[in-house]
Amino acid sequence: MNKQALNTGPEVNRTLLLAITMVANFFNPFTGAAVNIALPRISAELHLDAVAMSWVTMAYLLASAVMLVPLGKVADRWGRKTVFLIGNIVFMVASFLCAAATSGEFLIAMRILQGLGTSMMVTTSMAILMSAFPPKERGKVIGMNVASVYLGLSAAPVLGGILTQSLGWRSLFIINGSVSVFVAVAIFVAIRTEWKESENGRFDWSGSLLYVLSLILLMYGFSKIPETFALVMTAAGLIGLYSFIRMEVKVKFPVLDVSMFRDNIVYALSNLSAFINYAATFAVSFVLSLYLQYAKHLTPREAGMLLMAQPVLMAMVSVFSGRLSDRFNPKWLASTGMGISVVGLSMLAFLTIDSTNAYILSALGILGFGFGLFSSPNTNVVMSSVENKHYGVASATLATMRNLGMMFSMAIASLSVHIFIGNRALGDSTIPDFMHSSKVIFLLFSVLCIVGVFTSLRNSTRKQPVHS
Repeated sequence: MNKQALNTGPEVNRTLLLAITMVANFFNPFTGAAVNIALPRISAELHLDAVAMSWVTMAYLLASAVMLVPLGKVADRWGRKTVFLIGNIVFMVASFLCAAATSGEFLIAMRILQGLGTSMMVTTSMAILMSAFPPKERGKVIGMNVASVYLGLSAAPVLGGILTQSLGWRSLFIINGSVSVFVAVAIFVAIRTEWKESENGRFDWSGSLLYVLSLILLMYGFSKIPETFALVMTAAGLIGLYSFIRMEVKVKFPVLDVSMFRDNIVYALSNLSAFINYAATFAVSFVLSLYLQYAKHLTPREAGMLLMAQPVLMAMVSVFSGRLSDRFNPKWLASTGMGISVVGLSMLAFLTIDSTNAYILSALGILGFGFGLFSSPNTNVVMSSVENKHYGVASATLATMRNLGMMFSMAIASLSVHIFIGNRALGDSTIPDFMHSSKVIFLLFSVLCIVGVFTSLRNSTRKQPVHS
């Protein structure tokens, strides 16, 4: 039986709602990326070793990723606006506490709390917009929200560096917390509408616990490949996820309805395409950052300015492609975007020490255009292929695919660098081996994107769900 979304309260101010979600979607990726710029100063002040310093980033990423699906189900049942508001408050408190941190342990703990708040906002923002806006406007608002994410990623290296250098690393968290105060007030005062489902039955606590633990093992293992213990953790995570799927098939009220993948080929392939796209593109900036600073001898600021070309173009194109996906079949836009990404990645595979900045910018521009053309339409396909009652879980699953793709991308890059360079330091003597490594990385990414073209094209006519 179809359970329609419960829209309670007065008519929502859609413009304000869109602005609130865009601000949240800007600062969430900005926080993750800007803190990476500040890590050396954080490490110096709090006396962090290399492992602890990596956990300042890893703790946030893990906490924000593993809770997405369970919290998406919670939001569907108990109110998407409520979960978004609570997540914003948790993020706000954690940000101010991060700014007050006097030890590495406390900072890492608060980064976990910050990641939890982020997951509550990420898992609900797209679902709220899908509930609040009519179908003909969804591509537009999805494009604008995706653009805000890319703008956050674009601004982080430059703005994060300026803030850290002029006001100190704590200013990053203070600004995040301060913005969250205004977002919370706007939601509480101006957004009275709630979106939730009239679901009955018990919440799937055992399935949620198994899912979270398995994903932690999988993501942490991915991040540490090719070490032996990392391979064991990755295998354990995969076994855990297989057991989770077997469990969810038998549960009456599962945290993740596996039939969404089994019975809805469009939904399944679009999520797979999202995973492939992020797996093939996320580590590009990591590899190019090393290339630009070690092979081309650019300063961090100069390298950051060059690397900004990709996310800036992604942000511009995603708005345009989102609007187009309201008028044309989004699978063709997404597939075309993936195909264009293949061109950009193939160009990067032929980088040499003597490659010009113009060549690098051209490759990044093509890659950014392709990614921007893919992302918004693919998101539109995913969210439009499910019923209202699954918006929260669909949004959470798509975000999880994104995070898993990022981890897989970094695993490919790390494994290739380890094979060619091993434990040697990166410098003039190891640059030739690094160039061989980068060629393999970009060729593998190109192959992944070619596979992604076909998974996007296999999406037949979208299922049109019942909308309230």
